Amino acid sequence: MLISPAYAQDLGGFVASAGQFLPILLIFAVFYFLLIRPQQQQAKKLKAKLAALKRNDRVLTGGGIVGVVQKTTEGSNEIEVEIAPNVRVKVLRETITSVLGDPKPANDSKVVQKG
Repeated sequence: MLISPAYAQDLGGFVASAGQFLPILLIFAVFYFLLIRPQQQQAKKLKAKLAALKRNDRVLTGGGIVGVVQKTTEGSNEIEVEIAPNVRVKVLRETITSVLGDPKPANDSKVVQKG
């Protein structure tokens, strides 16, 4: 025998090898729709809220400090935040992790004294 018989590759080998990658593709799709995409949308919303910050918005910084925005400068990265009466600090926009909304005014007239 001088010439060995040539075997044509069947389609079954290709389908079997492609079937091995199917679970990996499914796992990637699940990760994308359950983890990556919602996180990207949430980051986009936070970025829009940070761009629209205005005076009297309550914010939460990355350090866990809750304060009220007192001053924002357009084009500047720094925001002046009041964290206690007459205590103001400057924070970077990127360190704000959440915009809590407008502060509720303190209503001192409803303070009930016992006695």
